[in-house]
Amino acid sequence: MTDRSLTQRSQIRLTLCLGLLVLVTGVWGCATRTPQVSGLPARHSVKSDQLLVLTDFEMAKDDPLILELKELRGQVSETLEVPMEDRRVVVYLFSNESDYSTYMNGAYPDLPPRRAFFIGSPAELAVYAFDGNQVRVDLRHEYTHGLLHAGLKAVPLWLDEGIAEYFEVTGRDPQRVNIEHAQRLSTAVQNGWRPDLRRLESLEDVAEMHRLDYQESWAWVHFLLHESPDTQMLLINYLHDLRENPDPGSLADRIESEMPHASERLLSYVSGFFMPHATAANL
Repeated sequence: MTDRSLTQRSQIRLTLCLGLLVLVTGVWGCATRTPQVSGLPARHSVKSDQLLVLTDFEMAKDDPLILELKELRGQVSETLEVPMEDRRVVVYLFSNESDYSTYMNGAYPDLPPRRAFFIGSPAELAVYAFDGNQVRVDLRHEYTHGLLHAGLKAVPLWLDEGIAEYFEVTGRDPQRVNIEHAQRLSTAVQNGWRPDLRRLESLEDVAEMHRLDYQESWAWVHFLLHESPDTQMLLINYLHDLRENPDPGSLADRIESEMPHASERLLSYVSGFFMPHATAANL
């Protein structure tokens, strides 16, 4: 995703697609190799709706993590008004970071080190992660990717990441304010930063995206969902089109035609996020 280290950024993961998925989405350059590496967790399994979690340690169906992902599925569907399809999303949850890293280094040696990945192909929508202290955030982010790719013909890269960043926020806050993103964007505005959705739309590979790109992607999604009923419908209608058409045109074009001065409105919206006493504990 970005060049940030894991200690610098606790809520960022890499979205990767494989094989023929690039023909469906038309937005990523992806690996085409199928890994021939053993070591995937498979001793235990838990099924819930379209979620299948495979582990090497016992996990009950009412485990809080399973229940949270089940709830997340409903939240994604309700918020975006996207019906959840039956296509399964498989989560390979390793018991520790060492086993996870050993598998990922063998199966995907060209990938940078990250705590979790979503890897989609026509054969399988898969999430790879390990049971660490950030597993909730990791799985919320990557499972959101899986749900989007299960239900839509394609998802533009920036929108895919923006929506995943939006839903990775834990807790019961209906506003889903990512405190880190909000604070950094507020600082960036004060330093002269301006949003550029057309530039975001031009990005076709996660390697092109930097920290501020993820923050801006989250900001556009949050703005569209919360600024007004009209902005919310702009996003929802676009996602509806993506259910049937992998290339429904530019969302930036729609925003410009229906919402004059959108960038200025986003700037004002982002500036209002500044909360000097907020901390990550508020999430």
